[in-house]
Amino acid sequence: MALSKLDNLYRQVILDHSSHPHHHGQLQDGETVDLNNPTCGDVMRLSLKLDGNTITDIAFDGSGCSISTASASMMTDAVIGKTAGEAFELADIFSEMVQGKTDDRQERLGDGALLSGVAKFPQRIKCATLAWNALKKALENTNGSSEVANLSGHCEI
Repeated sequence: MALSKLDNLYRQVILDHSSHPHHHGQLQDGETVDLNNPTCGDVMRLSLKLDGNTITDIAFDGSGCSISTASASMMTDAVIGKTAGEAFELADIFSEMVQGKTDDRQERLGDGALLSGVAKFPQRIKCATLAWNALKKALENTNGSSEVANLSGHCEI
């Protein structure tokens, strides 16, 4: 497949996640975090439910650009059913990837790996990482596991 056709396929997947986001909405109960990106005005509310240390449900709502929305949709798909520790690890892999540090671990991100091209546009990195930072913050707030406490990182935008 020619590179331009592959790029177009990647763009289509990103646009599909942006236009028809997965796990979009709000959860009635669970941990909820609000974050925003003052640089571009993206606003996100992320809610998640844990059963023990496992993410059993997750949803996001808010307003944002196509990269922010697509990234949130892809993130929810990647982390549902994962432990808090696994979710933190995926968030770190994603953060490294959009900063240009790629390796074979990014395949674990599912469709999220398609956002590796964001590294070429530094001004969009905060858009892409907003949902992942909200996830880390929500997991930190649960205080439900030593695994979360040991893996928590910075959630600054």
